[in-house]
Amino acid sequence: MMKMENKESLKEYMLKEIEIIQDTIKRMGFNSFMTKGWAISLVVITLLLKGTEYQVWIAFIPLIVFWFLDAYFLWQEKLYRKLYEWVINNRLKTEEYLFDMNAYRFKDKVQSRV
Repeated sequence: MMKMENKESLKEYMLKEIEIIQDTIKRMGFNSFMTKGWAISLVVITLLLKGTEYQVWIAFIPLIVFWFLDAYFLWQEKLYRKLYEWVINNRLKTEEYLFDMNAYRFKDKVQSRV
């Protein structure tokens, strides 16, 4: 049986861990949003430039690059959501992985879009 004061300290740790993970998830969402904005901007700029007949095909280059970046950030966000879920379900039971923000341990459970 876990001591009451140990359980209270684990509860405080859990709240701090949740806060850190939520900040990371917000940052990943913001990165994804900024990536989409940059992609749109670069594709429009590429299409507005006076150029050759291959100009439309050249516009696909930033689109594809930013698509991969966006997929990566969304995958990262899903990993951290899985970490968040794990902390909620297990923190009061164990001190295992205390403040371990390495979400890659869930990479087998989260499907990548790329």
